[in-house]
Amino acid sequence: MKELWLRLTPNLPKEKKLEFLKLAEGQFTAAVLSPEDLPLASGLKLRTASTDERSDIRIIMPTVADGDSIPAEAAVEMVVKDRGDEEMVLRFAEAGARYALVKCPNWKVIPLENLIARTRNKISLLADVSTAKEAKLALQTLELGVDGVVVSVTSSDDLEALNSLRAEENLIALVKGRVVSLKRIGQGARVCVDTCELMKPGEGMLVGCQSAGLILVEAEVHRNPHVEPRPFRVNAGPVSSYILTPGLKTRYLAELRAGDEILIVDRSGATRIGHVGRVKIERRPMIVVEIESEGHRFSTILQNAETVRLVSDPTSVPVSDLKADSVVLLRVEEGGRHFGTLVADEMVIER
Repeated sequence: MKELWLRLTPNLPKEKKLEFLKLAEGQFTAAVLSPEDLPLASGLKLRTASTDERSDIRIIMPTVADGDSIPAEAAVEMVVKDRGDEEMVLRFAEAGARYALVKCPNWKVIPLENLIARTRNKISLLADVSTAKEAKLALQTLELGVDGVVVSVTSSDDLEALNSLRAEENLIALVKGRVVSLKRIGQGARVCVDTCELMKPGEGMLVGCQSAGLILVEAEVHRNPHVEPRPFRVNAGPVSSYILTPGLKTRYLAELRAGDEILIVDRSGATRIGHVGRVKIERRPMIVVEIESEGHRFSTILQNAETVRLVSDPTSVPVSDLKADSVVLLRVEEGGRHFGTLVADEMVIER
């Protein structure tokens, strides 16, 4: 799990600072505070980082001389403008500092790439950024990304955007469902979601006819005698189906466009963000798959083809091989959706 640190801007009213700290409790790893704001976090389950020695994590400046003792829970705070600054971060890592809070005012990506490569497993590298958009870029720099971000917060909207980043990292709870019926329905307009990613066996997207029950459809990762694998593609179903997207929101497949974010999910429920490369809509023969789970029935419509597979554990099953009692994985939730956002107490019936 990536670390998410909150930095309170000094000019905020005291009441706002306390409000943001309470909202951050349980969602953020730590809060960067001035010494005078430390008492605001008293009694909260939120670690504090400050230049004050009373804080949980002691922030030290790069002016600390070589040979000076470094606290066990130390975070060096630095502005990285050139290779010399990168070397200094490495020296602090080798001296035993636990965290490096790094701000890159000029080049945003290359310095982080260099530091990720050179400090991996030596120090926790946190990118000091101003917005949730910059935080996402830092978390996705190189395949591994930084270990976390420190983000300045000025409003509750900032907190909501950052909490969405945290939600995207969480495991999605998947449950087993049992196929109860299969019905061929002739042709329909189906959507292939081609991404900018290469997916692995067990990875795909959560789609379905009801937002309360989304079924995990595997990417076209398997070789067969007639078609080469297309691990960038999920043959996701008709234009009207829902798909789960980052922030755990749903969209209709028909809405997706090149460049849009999508959520890639594997059979363990682990998620990562991908982007649409193209959306390919064609008329193909379709099949309705009805699935029962936890006392509820859900359905998804898919192209009736051997290359379309539903994920199970530990393998996956082509829709052409599905039978009554076949077991597949899906996500189940309560409540309805309004423009893709979950409204837990709202009654919405979808059949």
